[in-house]
Amino acid sequence: MPRAGLTTERLTRAGAELADEVGFDQVTVSALARRFDVKVASLYSHLRNSQDLKTRIALLALEELADRAAEALAGRAGKDALTALANVYRDYAREHPGRYAAAQFRLDPETAAASAGVRHAQMTRAILRGYDLAEPEQTHAVRLLGSVFHGYVSLEMGGGFSHSAPDTQETWTRTLDALDTLLRNWPAA
Repeated sequence: MPRAGLTTERLTRAGAELADEVGFDQVTVSALARRFDVKVASLYSHLRNSQDLKTRIALLALEELADRAAEALAGRAGKDALTALANVYRDYAREHPGRYAAAQFRLDPETAAASAGVRHAQMTRAILRGYDLAEPEQTHAVRLLGSVFHGYVSLEMGGGFSHSAPDTQETWTRTLDALDTLLRNWPAA
């Protein structure tokens, strides 16, 4: 019988908050049960296991990111859109480090296909159409952008740039300028 007040959504949100506090890798059903001061068994009517909890947190993070991206991209094109999307990812990672890590969580193909990850790809492709990139070049560019955004954010969050000047914002701006230039001059296949 489900415990009063506990729902799958409430547990997922609490798991996301826990991920931001202690790191996504540290989130388990046991840790969540401690947070609610209940026995682990009390959560199994809402969650199958820690993998299920992590999947739900990942789906929540992808949805939150997609909503932010859609709002940031509205009415923008070209470099403005590229910069807006990049800043959404960077800002989200800073505000919600555990959820950002969750957004990178590997989902099974069926779950991934039904997730907001599809919206992310669609928005990125919409930006790339403004650079006149067709397939398969769009796919290459989507992968490049994802790699640069995630790589930069991961290094920055891990303190990889904190030991030297110039300020990371200056480098971020230059990185986005370079991506814009590359996309405008994308080499023909």
